[in-house]
Amino acid sequence: KILPRSLCCSDHAYPADELMPLTCRGRVRGLEPSRGDVDDALGKFSLTLIDTLDTLALLNKTAEFEKAVRRVVTDVRLDNDIVVSVFETNIRVLGGLLGGHSMAVMLKESGRMLWYQDELLHMAKDLGLRLLPAFNTSSGLPYPRVNLRFGVRGPETRTGTETDTCTACAGTIILEFAALSRFTGDPTFEAHARRALDFLWEKRQRNSNLVGTTINIHSGEWVRRDSGVGAGIDSYYEYLLKAYILLGDDQFLQRFNTHYASIMKYISQPPLLLDVHIHKPLLPARTWMDSLLAFFPGLQVLKGDIRPAIETHEMLYQVTKKHNFLPEAFTTDFRVHWAQHPLRPEFAESTYFLYKATRDPYYLEVGRTILENLNRFARVPCGFAAMKDVRTGSHEDRMDSFFLAEMFKYLFLLFAEEEDLPFNVEDYIFTTEAHLLPLSLSTASNSQAPTLAGEELDDSNFEWTCPNTRLLFPDPAFPRNLREPIRSAVDKSYPGMGRPPLRAQDFMANNPEHLELLRRMGVSLIHLKDGRVQLVQHATQAVSAVAAEDGMRFMQEMMELSSQQQKEQLPPRAVQIISPPFFGRVVLTAGPAQFGMDLSKSSSGVRGFVTIAEPYNGCSVLSNGEIVAGRIALLQRGQCMFAEKARHIQKAGAIGGIVIDDNEGSSSDTAPLFQMAGDGRNTDDVTLPLLFLFHKEGNILLEALKEYREVEVLLSDKARDRGEMLSETEYEKMGKPCRAPCWMAVSTPPLWDCSTEEKDHTSPASSEPVHQSQVTIQEQTTDDSGVGPESVQPAEGLGSYVPVAVGEEPAVDGDHSSQSVDSLMADWEEDLEAFKQMEKDEL
Repeated sequence: KILPRSLCCSDHAYPADELMPLTCRGRVRGLEPSRGDVDDALGKFSLTLIDTLDTLALLNKTAEFEKAVRRVVTDVRLDNDIVVSVFETNIRVLGGLLGGHSMAVMLKESGRMLWYQDELLHMAKDLGLRLLPAFNTSSGLPYPRVNLRFGVRGPETRTGTETDTCTACAGTIILEFAALSRFTGDPTFEAHARRALDFLWEKRQRNSNLVGTTINIHSGEWVRRDSGVGAGIDSYYEYLLKAYILLGDDQFLQRFNTHYASIMKYISQPPLLLDVHIHKPLLPARTWMDSLLAFFPGLQVLKGDIRPAIETHEMLYQVTKKHNFLPEAFTTDFRVHWAQHPLRPEFAESTYFLYKATRDPYYLEVGRTILENLNRFARVPCGFAAMKDVRTGSHEDRMDSFFLAEMFKYLFLLFAEEEDLPFNVEDYIFTTEAHLLPLSLSTASNSQAPTLAGEELDDSNFEWTCPNTRLLFPDPAFPRNLREPIRSAVDKSYPGMGRPPLRAQDFMANNPEHLELLRRMGVSLIHLKDGRVQLVQHATQAVSAVAAEDGMRFMQEMMELSSQQQKEQLPPRAVQIISPPFFGRVVLTAGPAQFGMDLSKSSSGVRGFVTIAEPYNGCSVLSNGEIVAGRIALLQRGQCMFAEKARHIQKAGAIGGIVIDDNEGSSSDTAPLFQMAGDGRNTDDVTLPLLFLFHKEGNILLEALKEYREVEVLLSDKARDRGEMLSETEYEKMGKPCRAPCWMAVSTPPLWDCSTEEKDHTSPASSEPVHQSQVTIQEQTTDDSGVGPESVQPAEGLGSYVPVAVGEEPAVDGDHSSQSVDSLMADWEEDLEAFKQMEKDEL
């Protein structure tokens, strides 16, 4: 169910390299602002399409796969004058072409795609030849970048001056290059990949048997001597083990086992994996971990070392549960270090391998969590958006090709039954980009490069078979006993009963628990007279340095949230009371919501009777849902997000909602326009209109409901002409003077009187307003010529306003008589023009 809306790259992005899911367009290098090294993966070769080929085949989308192959063959060019990353182009594009070729061959052998004549393999060889110039160094380590048309050397290449590359960049070539050699019979590619691996092995630190993160491609000197299993090194270790599995060369297994022993001795501190210095491996190099190491439990499963795989995976899962996604980097006490999350698939990969090895249903629940978080927090109308900050839930207009290439494969395989798979995945190995290469390549003829001179294989470093997990863990409770202490350790690292720090998007100014969290972070809150709140942080007043850091982050999030809301500023809306005795005369200025129905696009607005929701805050399922159904619900601000209130009244069947400020005395006369933001998640499910009234305006509506019980309102983008809203019967009613509500600020004489007796209104005590400041009513006067009401004087600011259309003749010695309907209509029209001018001036 995650698939159909996501493979929409062809609808919005093709033939671009990547989809930009927030703006629903393709990312074309050079047309969008540069993102630095990240853009080196883009080569104007329809990256996402190629990277996703074997995903379509695995998901049994045969027709779509065949169509995609035809597109690649006819549309994609590989001779572009563009500088690309050797590493990324190898694993994504070359790997994608080889994986697609493997699937096409498999389908052809089963009687489908009979037209296929190795077109993808020919393209793969063409690309391999374009990558080969990068390996023209004295060491055999490749340059990090290459120009697809001009290679590495020469001014037209715009590259070839780099001196350093990462260990993974040079050591993650062997699977694709060896497969290309085995498929084509040309040993050149595999020989170059082997030479690079041989050089890295030769340059390992001989005492610790560890490698550094960055190396000089000419001298072989280590530039960065920190060593771990995450970014910069990760797939070098992965490819040593997988090269043994794919190619059957014992040398790769020996090297992997040598490295693995050192990793478990120095880097692994279960459940943590911490970088160390290669020359001083007992000395930690940093106090944080990056998310790329999440692949390592899966590699440990392939190795057969299940226990530490379970422990590290559980630690990663608990961090994921704290933030919905695995942060790009996190500290040893499991706090966010780098807050981004570009929808990386490594954690899902390890989850799949652990489930495959143990068949423990716990890992299905982990997969369900991954899937639900993707749909809940990352899904947007045109795909899935990377998380800019896992703490705030903000998005980045980015969906890397590896999301479809890897994440979809591993989640599908995790939940798929054997009959769901179109072929046996046991016959293939996954590359680091999850491309499928057939294990039958191990028997393909190839002229293999010789081993390093003088190197002998040490049988003690071989472990020929993986351990049987049933024998390792005969007690089903054993894995649970491994996980429980890790879960507790992660929980204890968070202040406040194991929960993460307060996020700006969740903050409620009237929530005592939130106020206490602010106090601990050194943040003080000041209530302003206009209903707004002001936040000030004093780091020295925080309970700890960590709390002060959380406070600084909270303030930054709040500023970003405020800035975002200001950019999305919407015009005010109107709540017009249209039932008797108001008939549209009372118009309240309302704040809009950044979600739900857009009233500016509705010619008629939303009309309905109002009723108070129970509970009044609307933060749980309504107990009076049968009454709210078909009506406009009144809600009190506070206790939960505005979007949550909207969802609850919508579920109850409401046609709209009005949120009333709980800050007594707040008014649109004095406060700036308030607009309700979403909850940082997808709010497309909210379809009803939601408006906001300050306390003063909201009280007008509540008092009307209290006195008349049935009050009908119109929610719209601006006040409507009352003549457009009233029925013929209502016009007849308007001919009868009606008493003004006692709670309105009434001038003398009163505007309506429903009694049949004539009364002296010179100075009645009963005309004193209950809420004098809530509504401004202009007293009607006439000049000697008998012209209608004077120009209207609105209240200051975008406040509430009651335009006056009085159905009475000017008072003469206290005598009142009814005007004709025609005269009344003339007054209405003049009053309406005055109101429109007032609205225009104030806006």
